[in-house]
Amino acid sequence: MSNIKVTINGREYTVPSEITILEACNIAGVYVPSLCNHPRLEPTGACRVCAIEVEGARNLQPACATKVQEGMKINTNTERVEKALRFNLSLLLSRHPKDCMTCEANGRCEFQDLIYRYDIKDMFGEEEMEHLYDDSSPSVVRDLDKCIVCGRCVRACSELQGMDIYSMSNRGYKSLPMTAFNTPLYETECISCGQCALFCPTGAITENPDIRKVLNLLEHHDKVIVVQTAPATRVAIGEEFGMEPGSVSTGKMVAALKRLGFDYVFDTNFAADLTIVEEGSEFLERLKNGGPFPMFTSCCPAWINLMEKNYPELINNVSSAKSPQQMLGPVVKTFFAKKKGIPVDDIVVVSIMPCTAKKDEAKRPQHTIDGRPTVDVVLTTRELAKLIRMKKIPFASLPEENYDDPLGESTGAAALFGTTGGVMEAALRTAYELATGKALPQLDFTDVRGLSGIKEAEVDIDGKKIRVAVAHGTAKVRELLDKIVSGEVYYDFVEIMACPGGCIGGGGQPYSLDKDVLKKRMEGIYSIDERSVIRKSHENPSIKKLYEEFLERPLGHLSHELLHTTYSDRSRKVKQAERVGS
Repeated sequence: MSNIKVTINGREYTVPSEITILEACNIAGVYVPSLCNHPRLEPTGACRVCAIEVEGARNLQPACATKVQEGMKINTNTERVEKALRFNLSLLLSRHPKDCMTCEANGRCEFQDLIYRYDIKDMFGEEEMEHLYDDSSPSVVRDLDKCIVCGRCVRACSELQGMDIYSMSNRGYKSLPMTAFNTPLYETECISCGQCALFCPTGAITENPDIRKVLNLLEHHDKVIVVQTAPATRVAIGEEFGMEPGSVSTGKMVAALKRLGFDYVFDTNFAADLTIVEEGSEFLERLKNGGPFPMFTSCCPAWINLMEKNYPELINNVSSAKSPQQMLGPVVKTFFAKKKGIPVDDIVVVSIMPCTAKKDEAKRPQHTIDGRPTVDVVLTTRELAKLIRMKKIPFASLPEENYDDPLGESTGAAALFGTTGGVMEAALRTAYELATGKALPQLDFTDVRGLSGIKEAEVDIDGKKIRVAVAHGTAKVRELLDKIVSGEVYYDFVEIMACPGGCIGGGGQPYSLDKDVLKKRMEGIYSIDERSVIRKSHENPSIKKLYEEFLERPLGHLSHELLHTTYSDRSRKVKQAERVGS
């Protein structure tokens, strides 16, 4: 890309050609407000909050959707620009509720920030609210009175996820992002990935909150409260406290959880190692028995929802191994409970996850023991940060503390679960050595790394060529699945992650306007693996001990009972048949 010269507010700057005026202003350090724009989505200029003056143009131009040109003269701070900005913000405010103090987005709402920054008063009087509230999903809540019609949720769902759950309904100021026929979200094809919530600049779409439930548990403390933390949380939670994206905050997060009052802090990474041993063994068994292939990984609950709703013909291809979250729950409520002599009814398991779909996963009827859920409550990374702030815990200055034994030890391979390609790489490290009995000639499988939407590689396991593929971001996932189902491509082993970047880009992660945030978090994940003493799941001493003392062997009777699951056809055909039958 070549460089050109532009003038911004009377000063000349050299900027890359083909970028937008908003990007040029960011390079120049000139602040331009914006609401509908997000660096990871295509610009639309819908909100007009970023309107600026370009010399020679009759009308104000949206900075987010207008490309720079050689010699362009841009003004961002004229009276005309400020008047338009204040008018647009006031118009949005007139149809927005004034309940900021109790809103889930309070303190991080981009609209609230602009109203305060520009001291906006309501010029038009309050509009009558639609009162469109949808909490049908265990993962996300929609309160469309708080919608500012920026369209980010619509674009995230279509551009990144290819799901098209939302579309703009009605016209003008009555426009809102609606589901088809205003169907409750959980009754649509929604997979609970939460990308709509991740990109919403207000409180119109948020994770279905469970903070007060956990707060109540901690304050009454009449149970033994166990908490587990997912791989991707440790490279993102620091962002909520002013740290750089990708900063590895594992020890500080553990310290914060102990100060919050959790009795035991365990690592979901331990269960990630367990997942790899079970899943890797399952893959080798399929190789021995001739399939079915490809075998798909099963740790992403949004992908499981997609499969059950849209690709039920693949049910037998998906690994029966539960996700790490759902493996650690039953291990805590059986092995750990017995070891400590704690009645299972006296244990509560809380998960800290980067993913809104984990809230949905924990409620699946398959994930119970004697009718009891194996994971009781799921908080997102954002919810944990909010809880830490509520309790006035100084996260950034906390000392590094360690997870508790015996479910706190993990390997570098387990950390890789946090990013796209990581589950595949961890599985191949174990599958190769279990199959061949030899040490890997090279530990890193670089072909499955990176942020390309679809990656593929070929691995030689004991003379057999294994074709593998990795896909992330549901739009790319669907592209790959359609090719597999049609027979256009063939693979032996496929990793699927519904969110862009995998868990590092999960719907419950901190909000970010950094276009490189996924890359930075990914680098944090790989740094954990590189610094780990043990980097292969099957070499985790605590996993070996768990099998010796309790599970006996991978894919054994108890392993199948506690660590494996089943799936069901939830496609439209089945729903229609159920309706006809009733």
